[in-house]
Amino acid sequence: MCTGGSPSSNGSQAGDNAESEQQQPSATEQQQQQEQIPRTAVEASTPEQILAEYGENLKILTLNSQVSELLTIIRDKNTTRSDFKFYADRLIRLVIEESLNQLPYTDCDVETPTGAIYEGLKYRSGNCGVSIIRSGEAMEQGLRDCCRSIRIGKILVESDANTHEARVVYARFPDDIGSRQVLLMYPIMSTGNTVLQAVNVLREHGVPEKCIILSNLFCTPIAARTVVNAFPKMKILTSELHPVAPNHFGQKYFDVL
Repeated sequence: MCTGGSPSSNGSQAGDNAESEQQQPSATEQQQQQEQIPRTAVEASTPEQILAEYGENLKILTLNSQVSELLTIIRDKNTTRSDFKFYADRLIRLVIEESLNQLPYTDCDVETPTGAIYEGLKYRSGNCGVSIIRSGEAMEQGLRDCCRSIRIGKILVESDANTHEARVVYARFPDDIGSRQVLLMYPIMSTGNTVLQAVNVLREHGVPEKCIILSNLFCTPIAARTVVNAFPKMKILTSELHPVAPNHFGQKYFDVL
């Protein structure tokens, strides 16, 4: 509790006390100011700012309390492997569900058991998933849980031992992938180079850029700019833009040292 001195005839002491109180806010005011400071510059960005910088095809999950908790648990070094996998699967499911919202739909009327007609929607035919080995395989079950019997292809991208450049060493797709909508699954994007190579392979197999949806868990701003600039027509769905990506994700999810 602050106590002021007796007022002087010229008011100088009262003025000094007022200035001192302005320079030293109370503990409550300090806490409120700290709560208003965003944790990262990315979090401070409004949807309009993100749209202006990355374009309309980059979409981020709404950062509600549930998503924030999942991100926190996954990033915590003290999280056990069992808990890590459980909560990672939950986040994957949310990202996959939102990715499916980006697929094209068509009108579909059905008759209900009571004989009424319900005007609904259904997926257009020809969807498939493609995972970037190995961490992308963590997202395959989440896609299968949402889409029964969906076909899934694979791409293996490795860094050259001499040049350290990403290069595709293996790719397996459905024969008609060029006519399908593709959900490309890759959880961590630090630089975006691996995704660039994977998308180039898909395009070589006849998949239009606009028919690719990248399902991602963690993305850095640098990677987002790299991928958006290279493929502006491709849609990207991620849970978070953050300067530091949890690159331990694959090792901990698959329990690999």
